Amino acid sequence: MTAAHGVQGRGAQGHGAQGHGVGGHGVQGTLDDLGTPLRDVTFVVVDLETTGGSAADSAITEIGAVKVRGGRELGELGTLVDPGGPVPPFITALTGITTAMVTAAPRIESVLPAFLEFARGCVLVAHNASFDIGFLKAACAVNGYAWPAFAVVDTVDLARRVLSRDEVPNCKLGTLARFFRTSNEPTHRALADARATVEVLHGLIERLGSFGVTSLEEMRGFAKAPTPEQRRKRHLADDVPSTPGVYLFEDHAGEVLYVGKSGDLRSRVRSYFTGSETRRRVREMVGLAENVRTIVCSTGLEAEVRELRLIAEHKPRYNRRSKFPERAIWLKLTVEPFPRLSIVRECRADGARYLGPISSRRQAEEARAALHEAVPLRQCTQRLTLRLVESGRARSCALAELGRCGAPCDGRESADAYAVHTGTARSVMEGDVRPVVAAAQVRIDRLAAELRYEEAAAQRDRLAAFVRAAARGQRLAALARLPQLVAARPAFDGGWELSVVRYGRLAAAGTVPPNARPRPYVDALIATAETVFPPSGEAPGGVALGAPPSQGATAEEMECVLRWLDLPGVRLVEVDGQWTCPVHGAEGLREWIDKAYDRSYERPDGARRGPGRPLR
Repeated sequence: MTAAHGVQGRGAQGHGAQGHGVGGHGVQGTLDDLGTPLRDVTFVVVDLETTGGSAADSAITEIGAVKVRGGRELGELGTLVDPGGPVPPFITALTGITTAMVTAAPRIESVLPAFLEFARGCVLVAHNASFDIGFLKAACAVNGYAWPAFAVVDTVDLARRVLSRDEVPNCKLGTLARFFRTSNEPTHRALADARATVEVLHGLIERLGSFGVTSLEEMRGFAKAPTPEQRRKRHLADDVPSTPGVYLFEDHAGEVLYVGKSGDLRSRVRSYFTGSETRRRVREMVGLAENVRTIVCSTGLEAEVRELRLIAEHKPRYNRRSKFPERAIWLKLTVEPFPRLSIVRECRADGARYLGPISSRRQAEEARAALHEAVPLRQCTQRLTLRLVESGRARSCALAELGRCGAPCDGRESADAYAVHTGTARSVMEGDVRPVVAAAQVRIDRLAAELRYEEAAAQRDRLAAFVRAAARGQRLAALARLPQLVAARPAFDGGWELSVVRYGRLAAAGTVPPNARPRPYVDALIATAETVFPPSGEAPGGVALGAPPSQGATAEEMECVLRWLDLPGVRLVEVDGQWTCPVHGAEGLREWIDKAYDRSYERPDGARRGPGRPLR
């Protein structure tokens, strides 16, 4: 059973596997170099639950580990872990782990010694090992523990090598568990997932036998070995230059299969034909590729922007992101007698106000909820007209009785009175976010005073989603309004990188050689830069997603430009127009919100627990 208030382990200490070098890829070695037979290897299969996806800004909430050798279980270790802060609601929804459950659990500094002793001398196994091992290494670094030189096996890599797409559509743990008919079902709880991974590992080891893999060294080499297709097509990287740029994998008919970017094209393209590339989709793509076309770029920013444009243009089947920039999510204040907030995927020139673009529908729903808490707009979806209200045929809902809506549907709130709410919402979406922040702060303080920390955290998350969405839109809008911005950044060789940005679109990029006078290069770049017309559309600042090239830039491209402008050493050479954000806008609150996630409410006993509190 998983321990709620401490580490519980059982079973004998395992013995380490001593290898004799790396064996052949899928070929059994000689009698003198067989390595460690798999039946004699002690594996510790580990799984973690965390508060997020990055060890840099997230923490471990649960550790589960199972020790096995020769198909027999030797012991288990399982415990919840206090992450030092609240468990985000979406993590609770995924795992079932709540802030209350980890309140009395041990901290990671107490759990790590027990885990390291449990796994001492063993081979670590994890599903998507880079995630779990990354968190464990980070925890060791923070708490002053040296990370042992564990041998690591990733069941994802093994599955990609021994299972075909006809057998499994993907290599998710749940998919593999169903394929191997494991008795333990993955449930997004650490110990349960570790037990399921043990059975998946045993199923994969059985498959490895048909490839002649019988030792630990052979198994680890087999997982990282390039496929015959990868080895056969290494020549495609022969003529690729070692410069920044974009690369396109094409099939025999010239169709673009995949688009990528790199600061060193030759090194990056060559990596696709080595064992370091284990992604099944990418290996499949390499098997179809017959040509690699490259576009040399003068700067890293130009390469990043060209990659986005080419992905949007060709929509390569093997690219997962940025293929459909026109599908961004927006929060829209509709144009009708009684406007409401709607989540849409298209920004039109219809006179409505839009907030965004927003990264996901869940974030859009959180932002909408925060705005609803501050402004009592109607939340029903019916098309509410004056004639419908006057006729008495409009449908009413329970929100009016709860004081969350003025009930214009049944005539309790006139069109003029409702227009006041609409004006407030429009003002918020145009830049003055103070009403939303003030309303959320009152609720968070009240809930915290009542020790209802999880509800306070949910309110904080709503406010954070709104502030981040508004800040993103305001930053993009400010850049999209500028007819021209010219900036320079010091290059590694002592020269300068130059960028000309017009209405948010990168219109030209170039470099200035070391010790050269910059002005002639700046003037030449401006003179030859792409002509960009003001974007059409009624998005904030005229941000028109999916517009043609002459109509401005996509949100992703503008964010690339903004990230580059935020880099150390960047200097503004020329700015045509005013580059500003609203005085009472959300841009100034982003750091405030981030700090709120780093702090905790202090309970009377001095313990720091519960949701982060925004700084006043």
